[in-house]
Amino acid sequence: MGRWGWTWALALLAALGCDDGGDLDGGPRRDAGDRDAAGFDAGAPFDAGPAFDAGDRDAAGFDAGPPSGGAYFPNGSWIYEDVSSAPLRADSARITQWLTDNGGWGTGTMRIDFSIEVLEADGSAARAFTPTGDHYSPDCDLDPVPVPAVGALEGETGYACDSDGDCHLIVVDRGARRLFEMWRADIRGGAFNGGCLAVWDMDRVYPPEGRGEQCTSADAAGFPIAPLLFTPEEVAAGEIAHAIRFILPNARMRAALYTRPATHAGGPSAGGDAPVYGGRWRLRADFDMARLPNDAARTVARAMQRYGMVLADGGNIALTAASDQFRATSWDGLLGPRDLDAIEPNDFEVIDTGPDIALTYDCVRTP
Repeated sequence: MGRWGWTWALALLAALGCDDGGDLDGGPRRDAGDRDAAGFDAGAPFDAGPAFDAGDRDAAGFDAGPPSGGAYFPNGSWIYEDVSSAPLRADSARITQWLTDNGGWGTGTMRIDFSIEVLEADGSAARAFTPTGDHYSPDCDLDPVPVPAVGALEGETGYACDSDGDCHLIVVDRGARRLFEMWRADIRGGAFNGGCLAVWDMDRVYPPEGRGEQCTSADAAGFPIAPLLFTPEEVAAGEIAHAIRFILPNARMRAALYTRPATHAGGPSAGGDAPVYGGRWRLRADFDMARLPNDAARTVARAMQRYGMVLADGGNIALTAASDQFRATSWDGLLGPRDLDAIEPNDFEVIDTGPDIALTYDCVRTP
């Protein structure tokens, strides 16, 4: 399907009340016109925060929480910090009010996208790829990827990027302790073309500058994607023990800035008190859980109260969950794309994670 055919299909799905699947981004650096009207997303790097001792606080006042079972990174990663009592930005209330007054979440309500695949390496030989124009140096990696024999890209039924969307390829190699995340992958027969690849060391607690200050990866704010997705297994068990990824349209994020834990931003273009790329938001402790329709939705909300959600990318669908296409647990009958619609921007507080950083795109990789 061509790009405009995909846009039409997304519009039809939205009209029918369906989720619009994968959110096409305009690239780690080139998302200034990120096609928000079509519900697409924007794409780029990661920062895993400073090392913590359990029970201690970092410079921002966060408590280091324990990693969840099957965690992607060691205890000490910012992803597992309990931020339920962390101090707020001085402009927290102004930020949430600005978003309320300027359209709210990308679609107007807090919808969920269930299209991102997280695949487990199966021992298949790693495959080299040909970098495309969506691969940037020195930001992105060139390592061969252990593509499983059976799998799919984000928003696809297989490895071909037929939709011309984000087409993220995410593979967890637990034996090698590496997480491979690629933006704009396309595998057809013996041809493997790929955009920006970020390879994460799962035994490392990354410093505040992550893989590199001003550097991109497969998500625009510089985060790893998979560790910030909530899964049907977590929701069914009643606990999500990590921060959650969320996105907003570029026109609803403050221009030329990002803040920790981000190391990069895409193409934010708003002024005033708009949200800042990378910001960590916490659902208010007094949020009335009775506003939500089921226990699964309340499980997600409780995670947002304890671990918060981080502003990761540009696009319309606010939250992203792991796809169940290759999982034993299904989202059917558990959580729907509109089950968090009742949560509004002013139900959040914005945590103080340090000063805002001017966006230059001058990547300096971390050793």
